[in-house]
Amino acid sequence: MGLLVRLRPIAFIGTLLVLWQVAVSLNPVHILPSPWGVMRGIVDLLHHGLLFKYVVASLFRVSWGFSLAAILAIPLGLAIGWYQRANMALHPLVQVFRPISPLAWIPLAILWFGVGDAASIFLIFLGSFFPLLLTAINAVRNIPAVYISAGRNFGLRPVDLIFRVLYPSVVPQLLIGLRITLGVAWLVVVAAEMIAVDSGLGFLIVDARNAGNRYDLVVAGMMIIGLIGLLLDTGMRSLENMKSFRWAYSED
Repeated sequence: MGLLVRLRPIAFIGTLLVLWQVAVSLNPVHILPSPWGVMRGIVDLLHHGLLFKYVVASLFRVSWGFSLAAILAIPLGLAIGWYQRANMALHPLVQVFRPISPLAWIPLAILWFGVGDAASIFLIFLGSFFPLLLTAINAVRNIPAVYISAGRNFGLRPVDLIFRVLYPSVVPQLLIGLRITLGVAWLVVVAAEMIAVDSGLGFLIVDARNAGNRYDLVVAGMMIIGLIGLLLDTGMRSLENMKSFRWAYSED
């Protein structure tokens, strides 16, 4: 029974591929490449050494932009959520910049950093910073008051209260926020690479469209983006299941 459950996703994907192939075969105007054509496109990318190069380039930009955002946004968000004065001072500024799409910064990013990795990393940083900041702020505000009261009743110093109550309480929500924001970062890098760089999976899609209407490579790029996004999400979900990060979860 367990084996059948595991095989269901594979069978479903296989069914979709068959339907895709049938739909392409029945349509006299091939507005979409066949699955076999997409596979040949992926093999072509591998043969020319471009697939690995583009995947590494995209992951490099996401890693830097996402990591920098996490390093800066999470401590700042915890401070804003913990200290009322910090919240009063910075909350209006956060609400002004938060609704601005990272893509709206593309002209300034190119002006400041030129066409290259720095511009894309900057856009990914912006796309990741505010979601992580708000996640950290809300995580602090959602700490049950009884935890804080208990820590103070036991005579914990402010520093001990932060490290022994604040951080363990917010970790589960931060992991969820990191998982969601990583997906946002992956979306932003693809969009940024279509404009601000000359490599990466986003560039692959635009370049394939412009250089001879290679729609097999366009769809191949889309499928690779989706697969990598799935792998990134799976990796983040595995962190949520680690026992050391489940301090605030109730046991079944």
